[in-house]
Amino acid sequence: MFKRILIANRGEIALRIIRACKEMGIETVAIFSEGDRGANYLNLADQAFCVGGPRSYESYLKINQIIAAAEVSGAEAIHPGFGFLSENAHFNEVCRDCNIEFIGPTPKAMQALGDKNTARSLAITAQVPVVPGSDGLIEDENQAIETAEKIGYPVLIKATAGGGGKGMRVAENREVLLTALQQAKTEAQAAFGNGGVYLEKYVLNPRHVEVQIIADHHGNVVHLWERDCSVQRRHQKLIEQSPAPNLSEKTRKAICDAAVRMVRAADYTNAGTVEFIVDPNENFYFIEVNARIQVEHPVTEMVTGIDLIQQQIRVAAGEPLPFTQDQIKTHGTAIECRINAEDPQRGFMPSAGKVQQWIIPGGLGVRFDSHVYAGYSVPPYYDSMLGKLIVHRNTREEAIACMLRALDELKVEGVATTAAFQAAVLRTPEFRDGTIDTKWVEREGLQKLL
Repeated sequence: MFKRILIANRGEIALRIIRACKEMGIETVAIFSEGDRGANYLNLADQAFCVGGPRSYESYLKINQIIAAAEVSGAEAIHPGFGFLSENAHFNEVCRDCNIEFIGPTPKAMQALGDKNTARSLAITAQVPVVPGSDGLIEDENQAIETAEKIGYPVLIKATAGGGGKGMRVAENREVLLTALQQAKTEAQAAFGNGGVYLEKYVLNPRHVEVQIIADHHGNVVHLWERDCSVQRRHQKLIEQSPAPNLSEKTRKAICDAAVRMVRAADYTNAGTVEFIVDPNENFYFIEVNARIQVEHPVTEMVTGIDLIQQQIRVAAGEPLPFTQDQIKTHGTAIECRINAEDPQRGFMPSAGKVQQWIIPGGLGVRFDSHVYAGYSVPPYYDSMLGKLIVHRNTREEAIACMLRALDELKVEGVATTAAFQAAVLRTPEFRDGTIDTKWVEREGLQKLL
């Protein structure tokens, strides 16, 4: 087992990893930018190094600075968390070239799955359902038109690199397709340095269901069941839950088995998430693989009782998984609300500033993962997430009631948050019935709730 791990991240996920390491008796090395200097969680690490200026490209994306901190501190492994360099195959390679273990998949697996077009081809090989679409990348307008007419409008233009909804456009007809195609390519090139795009049939009113997997270096691959992440705005998740409501046991098993086939085909190791869309008839289609731990991993931890961060570390250290597929059971329902410093009344505009009051909820079945405290200044340079509020109860109805109570207890002054909006979503008949799809918030929810 590792004696010392460097955490190449910040905020809530850095704190989460520090806690997991402390329970395992592993020393931790934190890094921070000038924008995060003085953050409370840094005091919990055994060592902390400043790696640059406040902006991400000056610090958390500086590979040479991070590697230097790891070497100076004597760290044997690096945990990348999520975001930043967590899915950067080059960073992964550099770590291993410097004899520092990267807590995640191999660079080869990461590269194969990080390119959506390559991942789609891999899914087809693994007999995992994919949305009808182009055979490879779209090279010119004529190919785009031909493909769109073959699979039928509307079509979805998707960047082969990156995520977060960038380089993605919906085209309802030929005229829109030609304009959107160039827009998607330009945006993808600017965001990811790769302007490659491909086409897929646009599935109407889909739900977003993802499967948590973990694989060791001994040939063992298991899933930890599924999460529903359909409450989204502009492809950004707002509320996640497990198990997925209104999903038959037959489909639940089929989608989880498909996820295992997918990662086996990629020779994948460590934790990851296989994402799918599910249409109203429960046909499901592969979207992508997130080759890292995800923001919403706590809902899986709550229903399975398995600490995913600790399992990531054990797998990276070469240990076999301590459980088999038939030993992984779920209990009850878990729901997570991402509490973001954003103002829903102003188009979810980020709200940077000083947190004047910070009262977090508690009680039976309530977990709050956050690095924030009263007096904390929310920097304008990073993701706006203040923390993750998670509840776990025996039934979904009890979990919803618990979350509403917890959101009511949460008191934040000084910055705007999404908490009241999320509470309003939880009270809707659509959420209670489990019928919200990925476009519901923008199609109906904003009008109903704001």
